[in-house]
Amino acid sequence: PWERTLMLHVGNLEENTYIRRLKKSMEIYSKTDIGKVRKTNQDSVFVKKLSENLAWSLVCDGMGGTYGGDVASRTAVKIIENYMDSFLTENDSKEEIKSKMYNAVNGANLGIFEKSKIDESLNHMGTTVVLCVVCNDFLQIVYAGDSRVYVVNKNEIKQLSKDHSVVQEMVDSGEITEQDAKNHPQKNIITRALGVNSSIDLDYIECDIEKNDMILSCTDGLTNYLDEKNIFKVFNQNTISSVPSELIREANNLGGSDNITAAIIKV
Repeated sequence: PWERTLMLHVGNLEENTYIRRLKKSMEIYSKTDIGKVRKTNQDSVFVKKLSENLAWSLVCDGMGGTYGGDVASRTAVKIIENYMDSFLTENDSKEEIKSKMYNAVNGANLGIFEKSKIDESLNHMGTTVVLCVVCNDFLQIVYAGDSRVYVVNKNEIKQLSKDHSVVQEMVDSGEITEQDAKNHPQKNIITRALGVNSSIDLDYIECDIEKNDMILSCTDGLTNYLDEKNIFKVFNQNTISSVPSELIREANNLGGSDNITAAIIKV
């Protein structure tokens, strides 16, 4: 039997333990695209699976000058990647993971801020950030800006993050409706970004997830063109490995006025 063959490769692990881990194995996919209008790609993305039960994703959308945005987003990814690689483990508790996520993102914020002070051409650069960690059946998110996180399964799609933007504040206050917000002239003005100040106010989300849930992180170059209904349709009509490419293709077909990035962790 195939179970017996597997035992030849796992030493003294009990067979049922190995099979259970095999069934929980996560998948990770990502893609970023310059779009059809911009001359540079100021988005950055990184995904990594550390074990069959632990994976993380990172999406950043840079801003500021000709080169500032891509410097900011790349700097954030580098600092956060180095920190997570050095300190994140499968044995961490939820509180330990949360603390490490905050440390990584705060470190990136300070790194970007200090770099902008050294190089005058990079003054006022910044980047959004969405850092997601999935450990076993639990999702933790630290974010700032208007890059988003959704959880998708065969039945529904749900937005977990809330944009840190001027338009979102107007919606929350009742000044405009959600429909008005979609085409508002200030919809791209964000209220939080890494690197703008020496400290950053970050939001944190945690929730249980189930087998086959898919965690989508993306920049506004995608969500400015595709609403939840259309994103859900792409997930349903394509294999999971091709979803990032298909989401980007759809956004480009509708205009592609911004860089477009999508990262997925499938539980």
